[in-house]
Amino acid sequence: MPDDETGRSDTEEVDGRTVESTDVLVVGSGIAGCAAALGAARDGASVLVLTKASRPDDASTDWAQGGISTTRGDPASLKRDIIAASDGTADPNAVDVLVENADDAVTDVLLETIDVEFDRADGEFDYAKEAAHSTERILHVDASTGTHILRPFLRFIDDHDRIEVRDDTAVLDLLADDRGVHGVLTEKSSSGHPIYANATILATGGIGSLYSHTTNPPGSTGDGIAMAALADAEVADMEYVQFHPTAFAGDESRDARDPSNEATFLLSEALRGDGARLLNGDGERFMPSLHEDAELAPRDVVARAVAAERARTGEVVLDVSTLSEPFVEAFPNLASKCADRGVDGDRIPVAPCEHFLCGGIDVDDRGRASLDGLYAVGECARTGVHGANRLASTSLLEGLVWGLRAGEDAAALEAGRRARPDPPELRNSDPELPPRFAAEKFTRLRLTMDENLGLVRDPDDVRRAGGVLRRLKGEVDAYVRTRTSRDLYELRNAAVTAVLVARAASERPKSVGCHYVAEESNATVSADH
Repeated sequence: MPDDETGRSDTEEVDGRTVESTDVLVVGSGIAGCAAALGAARDGASVLVLTKASRPDDASTDWAQGGISTTRGDPASLKRDIIAASDGTADPNAVDVLVENADDAVTDVLLETIDVEFDRADGEFDYAKEAAHSTERILHVDASTGTHILRPFLRFIDDHDRIEVRDDTAVLDLLADDRGVHGVLTEKSSSGHPIYANATILATGGIGSLYSHTTNPPGSTGDGIAMAALADAEVADMEYVQFHPTAFAGDESRDARDPSNEATFLLSEALRGDGARLLNGDGERFMPSLHEDAELAPRDVVARAVAAERARTGEVVLDVSTLSEPFVEAFPNLASKCADRGVDGDRIPVAPCEHFLCGGIDVDDRGRASLDGLYAVGECARTGVHGANRLASTSLLEGLVWGLRAGEDAAALEAGRRARPDPPELRNSDPELPPRFAAEKFTRLRLTMDENLGLVRDPDDVRRAGGVLRRLKGEVDAYVRTRTSRDLYELRNAAVTAVLVARAASERPKSVGCHYVAEESNATVSADH
């Protein structure tokens, strides 16, 4: 096992094959993965962090804008807002875990350990308000909070004596048997490089690469969810794919029938919290007639309204002329991004865009999955906090709280408590993939997801999409059996995850939260849930 004083893994030769082992293995380097590594290392474990990211902005955390919610000393109020935004479906016990640990985790890690300099006004924290929040409670740094959290966090864990970080390293599969999960196979060798661990924590992020427009970084292919599902771990709530209502819409000029994945940026809900208004193509404000909270209604309600008004009037813009301060002064980073894209004036074109998966690998209050030795945290995990629709600025908080708890729990697992299985050898016997194989399959997958498993869903379309996606998965599986490459495994993971989304959506015939079934109503937007 690893040396007692460092986070370096132990290396040995087994039947002529190099294998490694460590106490706790973390897959992913966003806020949830960093928190898990920190939690485990603080409790004395040697930790190895593997990430396919090669730079900070490859992680979704780095793209997070609005901020991180706190309770401001009133956990009961935050709990009410989370459950209301979830359409009443959030697990109250999970929400209790979040709100009861929120402020301590933020103070301990973000303020005292990595010293994030959140925005202040008159010497006090400048708490913001976002959609479906009943009060100002969100800490932020301009509208680029994720960057200001993740980068110092990564530097901190990279310098930690008990943690080793390996970037640009893709995990291909879990090492699993009927006793649980024992580690992973990485791409280090063409036959798969085995790394054993007492505990494996998946923190692999979201599924944005399954859609043609997303706020996720490239490579968000549902890797952890797919690998866990293939190992027979339980997944839940996969139908709850959240679409953010105000992504920048100026990048939509390409042919919609060729949905190559394209990441865009958000116009943060902090803008609407500070007074920005949504106007349709006729220059009319439409949200007040649809929901009592107008532009600050829950995300699913606003997203459907924006989509409906775009279809009816041709466009929707976010009018930032009504902010408390000029746009360029209040949100300089966002103003710069808009200027770079040719936005001249105070009206910014917006559209709904895939943003966040509320479901994922089913875990308990410590991040433990249904398989022994496996944990999941962050967006790839289904903790129960979000239910059918996530409250704004709770994703970073959930990743932080569950990451710390999972890391602490994983560090307590006894070394060598289970016999480790012999690692399988992946095959790499066939020629390289046909030209554009992965690109063409991804295009087909994204077109299917966009048309049938997007913001508004029709049950018949969902069922047909399930058949298309299962056939596509079969085609990809045929290549995976005899070839080993990161691109191919990402495509496999995307196909598996897409099938899970379609299956879950087909099993829920009624609308709830961000799973909206069009057949129930002639309208495509609802003022309530």
